[in-house]
Amino acid sequence: MESSQHRYRSQLETTSWFRGLPVELQDYLIGHANLLTLEKGQSLYRRDELSDGLYAVLGGALAIGTVGAEGKEALLAVLGPTAWIGEISLFDGLPRPNDATAVSRTLLLHVPESALRSLLDSTPRYWRDFALLMAQRLRVLFENTEAVALLPAAQRVASRLLVIAGGYGGLNATQNRIRLSQDSLASMVSLSRQTTNQLLRNLENQRIVSLKSGEIAILDFDRLRAASLGDPSP
Repeated sequence: MESSQHRYRSQLETTSWFRGLPVELQDYLIGHANLLTLEKGQSLYRRDELSDGLYAVLGGALAIGTVGAEGKEALLAVLGPTAWIGEISLFDGLPRPNDATAVSRTLLLHVPESALRSLLDSTPRYWRDFALLMAQRLRVLFENTEAVALLPAAQRVASRLLVIAGGYGGLNATQNRIRLSQDSLASMVSLSRQTTNQLLRNLENQRIVSLKSGEIAILDFDRLRAASLGDPSP
């Protein structure tokens, strides 16, 4: 009989990293995983907690970031299906570098740390596969950091919307409807909520995006891409 975890295999294969894994590694990860459900606002883990393995988002979304001592949030990403998280601590053995919190009811696949360590001790060549996941994440992080530092505000917002809609460079599935509050987007691009709202309204007036409470729908990817490059052409 097929396990409940294996029912999600086809969904997991929609993300490039998992799809590119050797079949036997895919089988191992699914076979040693269990399912976990978080309610909105519930923490998966906190910064400085010890690692307990890898997670894949199957439904809902996780906010990845950190809240400072004064309550200010540094939001790095909101990851939905079928993003994998947790590989950094797998490599260095150090505590979690950030918080992961459910932004809605979220279903996760959890591969425990003990199962991962056992696999990698017996088959060291699989380290490369997990290194590719971390490299993919670092590449997106560098690109986003560069955009925040160098791009004008309007291009910064358009660029980040493209990154999220594109699945963070393949970390999760592509989407044309982004479940994200304007406060969260403002945190990601280091702008005030007022400025972010104004820039989003400008995009909406051009029929590039459509805004609803907690959701941004991309209507025209080509024009959004042009806006991210500072191209004023309609």
